[in-house]
Amino acid sequence: MTRTPTDIGLLIIRLVFGGILTAHGFQKLFLMGPGQTGAAFANMSSLPAPEIMAWIAIIVELLGGLALIAGIATRIAAIAAAVVMAGAMVTVHLANGFFNTDGGIEYTLMLSAIGVALAVTGAGRYSLDAALGRTGRGTPADRI
Repeated sequence: MTRTPTDIGLLIIRLVFGGILTAHGFQKLFLMGPGQTGAAFANMSSLPAPEIMAWIAIIVELLGGLALIAGIATRIAAIAAAVVMAGAMVTVHLANGFFNTDGGIEYTLMLSAIGVALAVTGAGRYSLDAALGRTGRGTPADRI
């Protein structure tokens, strides 16, 4: 059975989601720097060890975003991104309500949901995961 429309949809979602994450990771690492990112985390929330949390966000966003673009280790990268976005949603944005214009949870909620959805579906046919036979859809015999 051909799943081409679904696989094209998953590719588009991966490219956009991965691109957004990569851009934010790049910003945190190279434009702001880890120290300034940690200071911003300390000012925005009551996170413990904001410097460590900044590095976690940088790694997940930059490397996870690149992994999603390539479609490699997609489920791991997607769930890691969902967890980081859910953490930002709860610790920073929740107090600001729903709408993004007020700094609310709208954007981080959407990114968390996309991460969970990709963790459930996997990368799709147009990915390195699929090229390596790592689709998570059972054994090769089950896919015949």
